Amino acid sequence: MNHIVARQVMRGLSMSNGAKCNSYVLCSVTRIEKWDQSRFGRMMSTESAPAEENKNEVVVSTSYWGIHRPKITRKDGTPWPWNCFMPWETYHTDTSIDLSKHHVPKTFADIVAYRTVKLLRIPTDIFFQRRYGCRAMMLETVAAVPGLVGGMLLHLRSLRKFEHSGGWIKALLEEAENERMHLMTMVELVKPKWYERLLVLTVQGVFFNAFFVLYLLSPKMAHRAVGYLEEEAVHSYTEFLKDIDSGAIENVPAPAIAIDYWNLPKDATLKDVITVIRADEAHHRDVNHFASERQSILAVSGLTYWTLAVFILGKAKYRKYF
Repeated sequence: MNHIVARQVMRGLSMSNGAKCNSYVLCSVTRIEKWDQSRFGRMMSTESAPAEENKNEVVVSTSYWGIHRPKITRKDGTPWPWNCFMPWETYHTDTSIDLSKHHVPKTFADIVAYRTVKLLRIPTDIFFQRRYGCRAMMLETVAAVPGLVGGMLLHLRSLRKFEHSGGWIKALLEEAENERMHLMTMVELVKPKWYERLLVLTVQGVFFNAFFVLYLLSPKMAHRAVGYLEEEAVHSYTEFLKDIDSGAIENVPAPAIAIDYWNLPKDATLKDVITVIRADEAHHRDVNHFASERQSILAVSGLTYWTLAVFILGKAKYRKYF
């Protein structure tokens, strides 16, 4: 490809300036061509270049897009080891959030969402019992789906209607990413067995499609169901902490990924990790209950506007009857 580019450049120069071809340009193109070929070879190979060619050169691994990653370090100067999140995406969780908050079902949609979540808890309790590590892992594979589905559908709606989402697309996608980081942390602590992986595939396939349809039909009910699902998550992690305090579950050191993601102390333990994850779930609970209420307001406002529009159009058409 570079040969073709160089040839075309030189041909253009020859045609425009005759025999007065700039030798500096030719040398520059040749040097770029040679550098680019060697760079492309390193990008496409997993092996390092020969030692004689890289004595004074540090080869930096490239990303999927072929872009060199800048050097990123922790606060203590050590290299940043994670690709799934960057230092500026870390945060300190507010663990003072109210964990006992519960939204009392008021409407028929609320009751359906609440009863559905409670019904889904029964097989979970039977299968996992008090194995809260495996339970948490399964829970996070499900909890990371609603934010993705909601953000995706709101994104498409924003494109169709040429309007902003009010920040909800980003909020929901960040929620999905946060839940995924919960899962990445739990995988470091609990190694899933083959039948648990099979269960994850089945549950995720069913839940994704079911929630997708539900969000299309009723975003209000969808967000309310997620709010109740997060309430169950808070309860599960509370029981997890009780087993840690009682000694039923060993309070092992926190994984390195959790320490960096939540800015935990270097000597943080499993209890610290579960505490911040529980606080995250409580935050997601409040966000989704609020989103459900917002959907109710939008639905009422939309119904009011449609009713007013029909009344005005009808009055204009049948003016003689008014």
